[in-house]
Amino acid sequence: MLHRNATVLAAALMTCVSVAAAQAPAAPAEVGPKVGDMAPDFSLPGSSMGSLTAKPVSLSQYKGQTVVIAFFPKSRTTGCTAQMTGYRDQWATLFNGGKGITVISISMDADTTQMDWAKEANLPMTFASDMKGEVGNLYGAHAEGKSTESRLLYVVGPDGKIAWAAKPFKPMVADSYTELGTEVKKVAGLK
Repeated sequence: MLHRNATVLAAALMTCVSVAAAQAPAAPAEVGPKVGDMAPDFSLPGSSMGSLTAKPVSLSQYKGQTVVIAFFPKSRTTGCTAQMTGYRDQWATLFNGGKGITVISISMDADTTQMDWAKEANLPMTFASDMKGEVGNLYGAHAEGKSTESRLLYVVGPDGKIAWAAKPFKPMVADSYTELGTEVKKVAGLK
């Protein structure tokens, strides 16, 4: 009798565990390209150093360089301002002062909005306007029906492949910048 009760109890416990496992939310699927994948090319209206670019900003124009692609939700918001001014304030150490390393910050804002913000805040990076979210879709930063893009960051090596990614990038965490700087230096072959 005791053996039978233990067997019934074990079977009931296994059923509960199976049901709980089936009801548990699945781990979120990794979004966007993975490390080692070729970075999808793009061409978007852009701005740099407080003025609109004469030609669209495209990833392919930086072939042979290390490129940091930083998706962010919206110009002039608290987190985005912290992120972009963090890049600006650490420009020399994070991005070798822009020598051989290009930073392209992408959001769904209009290029003129990005340009004005960059000029006012003295932001040295290139901005690209992805108003329809099409590039964000390629990189996993935009979901259908959303009016902003997620804060994802990719480091693309000179070979055009994704070398490192932060999904998400956490602009309020100091270690995020330390890790980014270390990875950029590694990819760019800097000491």
